[in-house]
Amino acid sequence: MSAEASAGSVASELLLAAAGPPDGLSEDKGGGGGGLAGSKYVKLNVGGSLHYTTVQTLSKEDSLLSRMCTGAAEVTIDPEGWVVLDRSGRHFSLILNFLRDGYVPLPESQRELEEVLAEAQYYRVQGLIQHCFAALKKLREGFQGSCRIPMITSAKEEQRMIASCRKPVVKLQNNRGNNKYSYTSNSDDNLLKNIELFDKLGLRFNGRVLFVKDVLGDEICCWSFYGEGRKIAEVCCTSIVYATEKKQTKVEFPEARIFEETLNILIYENGRGSGPGSLALLESGGAGSLPGAGQSEEEGAGVGGGDRRVRRIHVRRHIMHDERGHGLQTVYKD
Repeated sequence: MSAEASAGSVASELLLAAAGPPDGLSEDKGGGGGGLAGSKYVKLNVGGSLHYTTVQTLSKEDSLLSRMCTGAAEVTIDPEGWVVLDRSGRHFSLILNFLRDGYVPLPESQRELEEVLAEAQYYRVQGLIQHCFAALKKLREGFQGSCRIPMITSAKEEQRMIASCRKPVVKLQNNRGNNKYSYTSNSDDNLLKNIELFDKLGLRFNGRVLFVKDVLGDEICCWSFYGEGRKIAEVCCTSIVYATEKKQTKVEFPEARIFEETLNILIYENGRGSGPGSLALLESGGAGSLPGAGQSEEEGAGVGGGDRRVRRIHVRRHIMHDERGHGLQTVYKD
């Protein structure tokens, strides 16, 4: 008789659970209460990601999850007893592990850190929010001394970037795939030396000069120097060698001249190059007025008129042999 009474009691509890507000428990029901307070274990379906935890874990912090347990927040439970949360379940395990242990290893990626922070803010887990903020601050401070080099993707983007930049600009145009002749024996090494010098100058003058890479232009290796939105100087490191059998492309590495032009462009830092004294310094040539060995200099009128000229420094064309008839050939050597 007592067994029949026990069976009837269990049946009545199941009917009450189906008719009344679902409590999301899997076992060990307590005696009523709002939300999930009558449950010991909770099944959570977060955006299709299934998690199994306890009410004690969810109640460790004053959060949205603890309010769900007390009935202060609305709870949606499916017919199978899963508490349904309409959020991405990608980082929900981090939320649960933080509630369990009070600490959790965070992702190293800034993007993933921001995703975890967004979830922690939604669930109002203050301890994890502070943990994420501290990790993001540390990550940003670690990258504070880094140097970011923009990559040109279009001519309009380049013009807009240079015109709007308040700092001097140094651009390296590097397009090895545009070459139609074979390279001389030292050209590959010199091309890499130019790229390496660009990286070193970018680190040395980081914050003072904007360094830009352009891989879309026609030049194989060419340096351009801008101040106040206009081109001040140009150093082209490419020439054509007329070898005995076929033409070859030669890439030079005029390191001293490139470094001098970078120093010259610093007079335009913080708008200091707009005065007449700076133009006089540029026209007189300053430290980099004399072309180096194996180079020639050409001056052309810039956009601003006769007083605003662009110093163009090109490596000398090496002609060792050409294909003209006998008696008309000319041989030049450095």
